[in-house]
Amino acid sequence: MTFSLFMQHIVNALSLGSLYALLAIGYTMVYGILRLINFAHGDIFMLGAYVAFYCTSLLLLPWWASLLIAIVFTSILGMGLERVAYAPLRDSPRISIMISAIGASFLLENLAVLIFGGRPKGVEVPEMMGKVLKLGSVSFLSVSLFIPIITVALLILLMWIVNGTKTGIAMRAVSTDIETARLMGVDVNRVISFTFGLGSLLAAFGGIMWSYKYPQLNPLMGVMPGLKCFIAAVIGGIGNIGGAVLGGFLLGVIEIMIVALFPTLSGYRDAFAFVLLIIVLLAKPTGLLGKRQAEKV
Repeated sequence: MTFSLFMQHIVNALSLGSLYALLAIGYTMVYGILRLINFAHGDIFMLGAYVAFYCTSLLLLPWWASLLIAIVFTSILGMGLERVAYAPLRDSPRISIMISAIGASFLLENLAVLIFGGRPKGVEVPEMMGKVLKLGSVSFLSVSLFIPIITVALLILLMWIVNGTKTGIAMRAVSTDIETARLMGVDVNRVISFTFGLGSLLAAFGGIMWSYKYPQLNPLMGVMPGLKCFIAAVIGGIGNIGGAVLGGFLLGVIEIMIVALFPTLSGYRDAFAFVLLIIVLLAKPTGLLGKRQAEKV
């Protein structure tokens, strides 16, 4: 493998890892507060891409306006989903909430098939995202550069919210002990809704950037990325934002580089995520940056 080809694969790996990280953060934030795996998170990723697509193709809005509308819509949808599917079961057995999450996922997927149709749709990539850039002998699309930059910017914003605002303090309090936080005057329902909305916003960003990098939409496009990003969150240490980012980048780099070094294994690309998950959990059951903690009941 030549140096230029190696660098090409590194750019692709960082871009894919950034997308995984955006989605994994949403999983880990919700789990950190409710100890709940939001299985509908990958479908919010899909809906964000579809909303942006129709805003551009039907309403003829510029891509940036479509992006803003999509992230607002998916944030509201995420908060509404929490109110309807999860909040009424908050005091129920954990298995009930998990079943509700799986049901919400199937509902969103089938609604998407009904509303958008099952045929894949081609996405028109914005000009600034589709430019071919050259760095020496390495060529890549500008979207591959924008994705890591956007991911880092959103991560900085998220860390400021979590560590530097009153809402962030409330989020950390609720993640430690919901009942104690409630006794201290924290509006737990508002904090949980905000967390779902913020996670859905990140998922929408990821879905839109995914549609620019891989310009085709279908109602099941969020299933495998959603599953992989859940795996990335577990690998990094679910409940840990830094761990989710690390797991996303690690998964993206390994997935791309193994296929690059061993092209005959490209058909097993999706299996690498599960193999990596098993290896990490055997070595460190709490994930790379996770800490052992008592399970909430």
